Amino acid sequence: MVTTASGAPRTVADVTETRETSRAPEFRLAQGALGGLRQDLIHNAFDYRPLPPMAVEGPVTRRLPERIREMARWTPHAIVVGFAFFLFAVGTTVTSGQGLFVVVYAGLPALVVLLTLVRPVLAFWASLAITPFVTVLGSFGDGWPWGPTSGTAHVVVMTVVAARTRPRTAAWMWAVSAVYAFLATGLLARGTGPEAFAVLFPSALALLVVTVFQVRRQATQEVTAQLTVTAVERSKRTLLEERTTIARELHDVVAHHMSVVAIQAEAAPYRVENPPPELEQAFVTIRENAVAALTELRRVLGVVRAEDYEAPDAPQPTLADLDGLVGNVREAGLDVEKTVTGAVRELPQGVELSAYRIIQEALSNVLRHAPGAGAKVEVSYVLGGLGLRIVNGPARGLVKPSPGAGHGLTGMRERVTMLNGEMTAEPTEDGGFEVTAFVPVIREEADQ
Repeated sequence: MVTTASGAPRTVADVTETRETSRAPEFRLAQGALGGLRQDLIHNAFDYRPLPPMAVEGPVTRRLPERIREMARWTPHAIVVGFAFFLFAVGTTVTSGQGLFVVVYAGLPALVVLLTLVRPVLAFWASLAITPFVTVLGSFGDGWPWGPTSGTAHVVVMTVVAARTRPRTAAWMWAVSAVYAFLATGLLARGTGPEAFAVLFPSALALLVVTVFQVRRQATQEVTAQLTVTAVERSKRTLLEERTTIARELHDVVAHHMSVVAIQAEAAPYRVENPPPELEQAFVTIRENAVAALTELRRVLGVVRAEDYEAPDAPQPTLADLDGLVGNVREAGLDVEKTVTGAVRELPQGVELSAYRIIQEALSNVLRHAPGAGAKVEVSYVLGGLGLRIVNGPARGLVKPSPGAGHGLTGMRERVTMLNGEMTAEPTEDGGFEVTAFVPVIREEADQ
């Protein structure tokens, strides 16, 4: 048993941890490097990993006809098969079709290239393994350690494998190939090995290009993913902010009405001379329920108020204040034409407020996105509810449109959805924009 200086026993894990921390940084670095080599080129080297079809949603391929686009999905496979056929043709020409030499000098490099389609890491090791056979048996002693076909095949194999894996794998493949080349030329004393540099140098350039492309593609994907997440979070935040604003306004509206109900219920018995006890008790119950509902409403909806939020002193706007809104935007330079159709009647305060806000936001969008354009506001009182239509023409003049984040449309949709209505917002044929909304109103609600 191992003990510490204080006499306490030490476990095997403690001893192992002590040895790990006492090792030199160089040793730990080498150990980590060998671990990366084992993970990239040794572990699961025989795994079956077929090359997937190419995505055809790029800026060029998506413009192709449907039939050609489906064929373009197999472009990487066609390139690999084309290289394999090229190596086989070159090897057959050099060996002049001499039986075994055709199989070794032309067939083996082509098969190794084809192997990258299904087992990429195994193809790399196979490319190294066939090198001496192709060179000695097939090239008649010319070139060491790689001959023309085996060297070209090795460059193609490393490039394909690097494109199918990650940048660290490309570095390990080149390092292993360099060690193999220098050992073959040095220990076996087969010439000065210029063929080794003829393979290592172009392979280094090819792997560098593939690595840069992979790093750039990965960075683009990460940026795209981050932008997508940011856009989603921004949309959610905008939605929450708009819902918070609506909840605040509803809180003010409902709280006002509930307060009126409580006060009227308390004062009603005093307006009747000698009211019966049942009537007094009924008004007491109404007041108690109104006060309880008001307290619960403030408890639930009051949490949406920010600490620095101050309730407006003026009453919330309604459609009766629409003339003032139109006058304000006209002073800002927007030519607005207002049309009201149907029998004008008083609607629930939530509907009036939401309709006013929708028109207000739509006109603000016209000022921002279509400066110089004219706008039309149509308010239709129909039997089943309230219809709104705000349409504008294209931008005119020298003032440039001011870009927005789409928060206004989100807020309008949220208000219409809250009232179980329907809304559309789309460009018009003449280059303008149109917003239409319909808010249903139950007759009983309208009569209240």
